[in-house]
Amino acid sequence: MSSKIERAFSGPALKISNFLDKFPKIHNVYFIACISTIAGLMFGFDISSMSAFIGSNPYGNYFNHPGADMQGFITGSMGIGSFFGSLLSSFVSEPFGRRLSLIICSLLWMIGAAIQSSAQNVAQLIIGRIISGFGIGFGSSVAPIYGAEISPRTRRGTVNGLFQFAVTVGIMIMFYICFGVGQINGVASFRIGWGIQIVPGLILFFGCFFIPESPRWLAKQGRWEQAEQIVANVQAHGNAEDTNVLIELAEIKEQLLIHEEAKSVGYATLFKKKFIVRTFTAIFSQIWQQLTGMNVMMYYIVYIFQMAGYSGNANLVASSIQYVLNVVCTVPALLLFDKIGRRPLLIGGAISMMIWQFGLAGILGSYSKPWADSGNDAVNIRIPESNKAASNGAIACSYLFVCSFASTWGVGIWVYCSEIWGDNRISQRGNALSTSANWILNFAIAMYTPSGFKNITWKTYIIYGVMCLAMAIHVYFGFPETRGKRLEEIGQMWEEKVPAWRSASWQPTIPIASDSDLARKLSLEHKEDAEFSDEKIQDVETNSV
Repeated sequence: MSSKIERAFSGPALKISNFLDKFPKIHNVYFIACISTIAGLMFGFDISSMSAFIGSNPYGNYFNHPGADMQGFITGSMGIGSFFGSLLSSFVSEPFGRRLSLIICSLLWMIGAAIQSSAQNVAQLIIGRIISGFGIGFGSSVAPIYGAEISPRTRRGTVNGLFQFAVTVGIMIMFYICFGVGQINGVASFRIGWGIQIVPGLILFFGCFFIPESPRWLAKQGRWEQAEQIVANVQAHGNAEDTNVLIELAEIKEQLLIHEEAKSVGYATLFKKKFIVRTFTAIFSQIWQQLTGMNVMMYYIVYIFQMAGYSGNANLVASSIQYVLNVVCTVPALLLFDKIGRRPLLIGGAISMMIWQFGLAGILGSYSKPWADSGNDAVNIRIPESNKAASNGAIACSYLFVCSFASTWGVGIWVYCSEIWGDNRISQRGNALSTSANWILNFAIAMYTPSGFKNITWKTYIIYGVMCLAMAIHVYFGFPETRGKRLEEIGQMWEEKVPAWRSASWQPTIPIASDSDLARKLSLEHKEDAEFSDEKIQDVETNSV
């Protein structure tokens, strides 16, 4: 969006921001992250709301037992909305700020949940899921960028990892809610379950009134004093002279000055020579995350456990254990990504997931038998109840796959895609584009999987196993390490075409001031020119027109 267009929106944006700023603010970075990542919690709610009901009689009877293709479209319809929502999110978050985007996310989610809860037919259910998907698209694009922009650099991985943690918590909570209401013999079971989805939307809506705006966004708008105060409040309890605060402010100022002559930034910018490699890296990061097959395990876990010989409440209880493991194994990843790095965990996770996908395919291929009268168009094989060892082996592979994903790719990709750009100017557009790739693959996989189970049964898992091997190779050769690096260091690394396998030990060839130098330099500027922001940023905007 060009600076002229941004100026056209500057008046309304200022009014909206000022209105939101009238409410008291909580500057604890973990509180801020917990509010912003409710968008992830809502995504988790949606996954469980479908997985818990698609095998139930009330759902099947009311919606005329959808076939494999129709159930795939119902499940995947949220991904369609999320795809378009993520692409449109930057047109709101850039001129109007990150908080308004999160508010829109909550409103669309609640409207969609209300439509789903009152659905009279399949068409209305699909419409409700598409509208909710628009909200999730907004939230999943904006929340990681907001987290990266407001959190201290040393805690960026942990804070951004909370988005995926929120997804896993949402999956687990909603599954148990649906398990409870599923004991109701009638349509109230799924209507109550889908209606409860409104609750996290309400929490996000009201929570946005109590969190600060992104300081980087404020600096772009020329509101430097407010940006400076937020950085100080978040990182040092209001101490503007703290070393970490000065370093952060120096980085923001340098980013703005570097781009003072920058032209308009649109999606086409991402495919220019300077940015195209990192654009495709980010897009494939999100594509690969979907092609691990994790959402097969989440959306259609009931189908998988039916193939393994489980039914009724035994199926749901076994499924719920998987969701608990998903939450538990996400916690270590929040710490490991900042200690070990992005590349080792992504490569190790991909290889591990490949092993368990092949293991599940091998067990089902060797021990399952045709099951013609399953009552489900997508499930036509089953391990006999007499072969408990094979059933337990299949379930173990499923559990271990989820543990491998949750502790690596689940958290890792949202962190990686929020920091990979090395250029604050394109980060929002880039993150929106890469997130849209995640959602279009989400739709495709949700749509394809029931038909895959119907037509090639256990061979479906071989496809995902091969994809896991491919992504491990791609990470080794194409994903540079970003742990602990500042934005300008990441940008310089891309520009110098540093081989990904050497990126962890790479040092900038163009000198970048050390943290202490930046702090000392900015401390002097801070004392000499307290009005830096208003005058300098105005100059930036004037020169960029």
